[in-house]
Amino acid sequence: MPQAAAVAERSPASTGRQHTGSDFAPLLRTVKEQGLLDRRIGWYARTVATNTLALLAVGTGMFLLGGSWWVLLLAPVLSVLCARTAFIGHDAGHSQISGNRTVGRAMGLIHGNLLLGMSSAWWNDKHNRHHANPNHVDKDPDVAADVLVWTSRQAKVRVGFRRWLTRNQAWLFFPLTLLQGIAMKVYGFQDLRRQAPRERVVEGILLVAHVVGYVALLLTAMPVGHAIAFAAIHQALFGLHLGLAFAPNHKGMEMPDPDGERWGHLRRQVLTSRNIRGSLVTDWFLGGLNYQIEHHLFPSMPRPHLRLAQPLVRAHCAAVGMSYTEAGFVDSYRQVLRHMYEVGEPLRVE
Repeated sequence: MPQAAAVAERSPASTGRQHTGSDFAPLLRTVKEQGLLDRRIGWYARTVATNTLALLAVGTGMFLLGGSWWVLLLAPVLSVLCARTAFIGHDAGHSQISGNRTVGRAMGLIHGNLLLGMSSAWWNDKHNRHHANPNHVDKDPDVAADVLVWTSRQAKVRVGFRRWLTRNQAWLFFPLTLLQGIAMKVYGFQDLRRQAPRERVVEGILLVAHVVGYVALLLTAMPVGHAIAFAAIHQALFGLHLGLAFAPNHKGMEMPDPDGERWGHLRRQVLTSRNIRGSLVTDWFLGGLNYQIEHHLFPSMPRPHLRLAQPLVRAHCAAVGMSYTEAGFVDSYRQVLRHMYEVGEPLRVE
């Protein structure tokens, strides 16, 4: 849901070879000439409408089947639709849907705060910093030491329960993603203290509205026991889906030396990102984030154009002698887990 990340498209920095803008500028020019940065309002309108109708259909089904345990079959469906909702909010924040900041903000609030209970302001702040410096341990919040760690230096200072987590983090990764949906809601409420008063009011009201609406929907559609089971399945699978979409994009890729030279835009975004090979089904399931390299190079590029930009980016990287990393769906997670396992290795041999 970030907007500041698109700045990189307008002001390309130097690459690792110190040719100011020279490595990225030709690619940017080609992409613009082919219209790949042009908005796809019709495509997004159909996507939003389809997702909305599907959500309404699931809500109707919850009332029709609420008295039976068969209603639990709708929980996985709802988790997938919630992931679609998150992808729409993500694209809106990147100005992929509209260049109007007010429109983007409104779509972020609706798809993030109201429908998912996830603060768009919290996500924007976190995600903008990630896009500006992916995999930079001092600047990217996604690789900061938290429940999980991503470098041996982070692992060495872990103590107590967190040390145990780090030793076993490769095995715990997917079970922990089951909690991601709930964690993102908690982070949103915690972030209200950071926000400006007016923003805090709007964000807070919509976050509370989501919680009240979600609980009311469950309790009016089905008995309490069914509701608890439905919520547990829905939230767990929603978190897992998001984890599957985000985990393979950068983990296990190059990490810039905090004390080394500053990387230019092309190098900073390409070498720290991994694409996932697949079909249109992969594009749909991962919300286009399987084209992570293209997305990081051109954050405001509409989702349906990422596939079209991929051959241009791959060819350009080959021309300038820069590696372009792709992996299969399963192999990408294998690489992520291997990296996590290796980071925790020193703590297992003590």
